[in-house]
Amino acid sequence: MMIEGWGRFPRQLCRVHAPRDEAALRMALAEGPRIARGNGRGYGDCAMQRNATIDMRAFRRMLAFEEENGQLVVEAGVLLADVIATFLPRGWFPPVTPGTKFVTIGGMVAADVHGKNHHRDGTFGRFVDWLDLMTEDGTVLRCSPQENAELFAWTIGGMGLTGIILRVAFRLRRVESAWIRQTTLPARDLGEVMALFEANEAATYSVAWIDCLTTGAAMGRSALMLGEHATTDELSRVRRSAPFHVPRKPVRKVPVDLPQVALNRMTVRAFNALYHRNARAGAGTSVVDWDSYFYPLDAILEWNRIYGARGFMQFQCVLPTGAAKEGLTALLQAIAASGQGSFLSVLKRMGGEAGGMSFPREGYTLALDFPFSERSASLMDRLDAITLDHGGRFYLAKDARMAAATLRRSDPRAGAFAAMRRECALGLFRSSQSERLCL
Repeated sequence: MMIEGWGRFPRQLCRVHAPRDEAALRMALAEGPRIARGNGRGYGDCAMQRNATIDMRAFRRMLAFEEENGQLVVEAGVLLADVIATFLPRGWFPPVTPGTKFVTIGGMVAADVHGKNHHRDGTFGRFVDWLDLMTEDGTVLRCSPQENAELFAWTIGGMGLTGIILRVAFRLRRVESAWIRQTTLPARDLGEVMALFEANEAATYSVAWIDCLTTGAAMGRSALMLGEHATTDELSRVRRSAPFHVPRKPVRKVPVDLPQVALNRMTVRAFNALYHRNARAGAGTSVVDWDSYFYPLDAILEWNRIYGARGFMQFQCVLPTGAAKEGLTALLQAIAASGQGSFLSVLKRMGGEAGGMSFPREGYTLALDFPFSERSASLMDRLDAITLDHGGRFYLAKDARMAAATLRRSDPRAGAFAAMRRECALGLFRSSQSERLCL
């Protein structure tokens, strides 16, 4: 069947298996090169393999929960949305979450996702106690910091290339309510928003929308959104009586693929101007529901269709702290000069580096979306070069077109990862991305 990632580029005809138990999964392993796939929220070709793509969504049971420490054991195909729906009413929330709740827990481990709290809490892998991994011969290994520790470290952030994740034990965090105390701080330019990030390092969550088209003195104008889990004392009397109840919001959906011309320099510039005005008008502190703060895009189902039938590509890099200001300036200048503004542009402060092939490092990460075209591909090559010049690296969960040489120059760990896969005879776990990147 024809499958695609969330960016809808590239599309590939793949032989898809959908096993419902471990016996059927072992049979699928005999098909040659294969890769596991969760809910398809990787943006590019990281979860597709022409020969055998293994759909893991049937593995969706929650298996155990320990109230004392918040440890939850689930099968890899469980959706984060289902974890939240089950445990937030009981006072528990994921310790780290990406920008969508429609991801599987196995996918969160494979990409070692980060969130708005990386500067304080690190990646999702930091909260994983153990995982069960099926290797090439169908053997299931328990992996943890104490058992099969090297394989455990490479699996977290290993993009599914060390085996098939079957079960994961990770820790939830206690919260008093389903509400977030959000503080919005407008910033006039790039320097000011970076200073605001640094001044608010104690905030649990922080993320900024950034205007990638404005030039001159206002280049990089932004809106920084800080967040804290609201305590019951911070809620109104009505909300305090049911702190985990959030009124259901209407579900919206993009019904058709929009014409690609709908997203152009003028419409993106107009959107950015409106967003900036609204951010200034809404500056200050308010209490918002968890879904609005963490997953604003999830409110619109199939929002990827706004980029048209050809899809889009996301660019996400992280630049080390010392080179971040100069590197971000160069990236924004290149984007503005190209006239291909990103409709969704997000800036975050990152904390320390994790192990294995995990993406984050201390510094700043910038994420951008561009409708697919030859011009945008050329621009992204330019952004790659700027990132390399400033010592940055790239997020494999968002990549759909990077060259193998670019990965090797940006991340020396790629060579060690490929060598480990050869030594451990893991070469039959391959995605289209890993083949493209020579991993």
